[in-house]
Order: sequence, then C-alpha cells, then structure tokens
Amino acid sequence: MKKRITLVLATCAAATLLAACATPAWWPSSGPSFFVTSSNPGRGGDFGGLAGADRHCQALGAATGAVNKTWRAYLSTTGPGGVNARDRIGSGPWRNVKGDFIASSVDELHGANRLTKWTALTEKGEVVSGRGDAVNMHDILTGSGPDGRAVAGATDTTCGNWTRSGEGSALVGHHDRVGLRDDEPARSWNASHPSRGCSMDALKTTGGAGLLYCFAAD
Repeated sequence: MKKRITLVLATCAAATLLAACATPAWWPSSGPSFFVTSSNPGRGGDFGGLAGADRHCQALGAATGAVNKTWRAYLSTTGPGGVNARDRIGSGPWRNVKGDFIASSVDELHGANRLTKWTALTEKGEVVSGRGDAVNMHDILTGSGPDGRAVAGATDTTCGNWTRSGEGSALVGHHDRVGLRDDEPARSWNASHPSRGCSMDALKTTGGAGLLYCFAAD
C-alpha cells in the first residue's frame, strides 16, 4: 500500500510539473488584454480628450468579457501635462481576444512585437481591413512616435490632444504593417505618418476610420 501511495504521489507531481511547463510564465490567465476598436464614436479625432478615449475603450472592452479590467487608449498628448502612450497602458503582457500573444512588456511592444493584421483584432475578434482590401482602415490613431512617446514641436500630432474633429492632424500607425514604401517607418504599427485632418472624412482619405489601440492597464 505504501508503495502504491508513493507511486500515485509521484505521478501527480509529474503531471503538475508538465502542466506548469506547458503554460509559459508570461501567459495571462485573466482573459484578453488588447484590441483594436471596431468603431469610432463619430467625431473623428475628437474623443473628448484622453478621458473620453479611455471611456470608449472601456465601453467596447465589455464585449471581450474582461469587464473588470481598466482599458486605456494607446494615445499620447502634447504640451503642458502631456503624456506618453507607452506610460499609460500598464506593463503587460498582452494578448488579443483569441489568445494570440502580442507582447510581454512595454519594451517588447515597441520592439519585436507580434502585431499583424491577423493579430490586431477588434474587441469582437474581427480582422480590421487593411491595404489591398476593398476598404482600407489600417490607420490607427496614436499621436506617438515609434518609441510610444509624444512628439515635441509646434505641429499638431494629436488632433488637439484628441479634441478636434476638423482641422489638425494626428500621427497614425498601420495595424497591418503595410505602407506605401517597403521600409520600417512606413510599416510602423504606431508611427507611420500624419493624417490629413481630424474629421472622419479626412481620416478616410489616408486609409483610416478613427480607430484606436486599447490595452488593459491592469
């Protein structure tokens, strides 16, 4: 009997070890933590500031099932009190609504991340159309440079800190990693080029629909 109990305990220990090894340490167990918004509230680059953009992410985030998370828009602002997008989205790791791994940390997100057209899914788990599709919506609003920080200067890069729906401009990235040129800046997920304006019509002219990246900050 003693030998049998020892064998059972050893088997259980081995099974536990295998299960632990099968799940990477970085893999979150609390549901999705990243998505691209499926829609814009209808005012282009005007979200009512960062707070309004966060509310938009929070409202859509409920569709992922992760209702207890704090969702933040990946947006920078400029001027006094300006903030960097990278500083407001938590520390990671992040995965999409289908469980695909995006990045394990802020540094990896701004380095060798796994964002592509097929992993940058909406909160509904849908693929956002990109360059080459009937309707191109690959411009994602960020107001950020490649390192995820606000860009200094007199030129508007944030649609007036996300309060303008007419004149102005915002830096955008390409969720599908495809650009007019075959180089890294053009393919950038967060800093490909400026928009032609802040209205919905202006955003559409360069291949956008006023969409955002949303990350769970906790």
